[in-house]
Amino acid sequence: MRIGSYSLPNNLILAPMAGVTDQPFRQLCYKLGAGMTVSEMLSSNPKVWQTDKSMQRMDHSGELGIRSVQIAGSEPELMAQAAKINVSQGAQIIDINMGCPAKKVNKKLAGSALMQHPELVEHILTAVVEAVDVPVTLKTRTGWNPDHKNGIEIAQIAERCGIQALAIHGRTRACMYKGEAEYNTIRAIKETVSIPVIANGDITSPEQAAHVLKYTGADAIMIGRGAQGNPWIFKQIQHFLEYGEHLQAPPLEEVARTVVEHVKALHQFYGEYKGVRIARKHVGWYLNERPNGREFRQAFNGIEEAEQQINTLEHYFLSL
Repeated sequence: MRIGSYSLPNNLILAPMAGVTDQPFRQLCYKLGAGMTVSEMLSSNPKVWQTDKSMQRMDHSGELGIRSVQIAGSEPELMAQAAKINVSQGAQIIDINMGCPAKKVNKKLAGSALMQHPELVEHILTAVVEAVDVPVTLKTRTGWNPDHKNGIEIAQIAERCGIQALAIHGRTRACMYKGEAEYNTIRAIKETVSIPVIANGDITSPEQAAHVLKYTGADAIMIGRGAQGNPWIFKQIQHFLEYGEHLQAPPLEEVARTVVEHVKALHQFYGEYKGVRIARKHVGWYLNERPNGREFRQAFNGIEEAEQQINTLEHYFLSL
């Protein structure tokens, strides 16, 4: 799998997810087998660049692997400017968000709302590609709604504008995250364009990963919610693709070490106050299927101090 001049170690990519794929989680997934990780989306509005959230998202120092940074917006000039600034701060690939279905993003004509306006899509893609000397990629959905699936048209525009790879979530904007992802449109797009195509949506197991790759003919797959609470999924899928058999689940000792180290990394990255709060959702995902996980999560969510979070986690795993 290549994106421009960059060669990925495998074709498994961590999807960008706002509030999830921060640097601690990206680094963890990369260590556990992701061929590339993509940052949370950054607004192209310079008015918000000085906020703590944006400053943290724009810090690419110490990143592992290829540094792919996603930007979001609807004004070609601002998108080009955002791309330039992120490249100057270490981004090696710029990814453009035209797949986010969130209302607060779409009401600003950003994210998947842009798929309704192919001409504006072309202006944005052209402006960003011309602004930077690194590969530019694009993430979309299959269309705006089930009656308006224009994923092929957008893909052809992307290729014409110089986009180096295209990731497609197998749902329309109207579908949000409901129902099952459909891969027919991704397959049709792959048959239409010559740039690398990355399939995304409902990939939560090695078997599903293998099926999606075979059915769509995609060059790679992108995993989002399937990695929440299970960063080992990349290693598991890669093993299955190579050997046709399941990798054994990580032993409890490894799970405990990974969860504790992840929470410590969140404390360090965000500081105690914010890190403690962000750790809660990750711990909830990790322990969702564990014994007494729900009861433990309720108690864990009431903890306000970083050290107490760590001690409580260590005692929980010892009790297992």
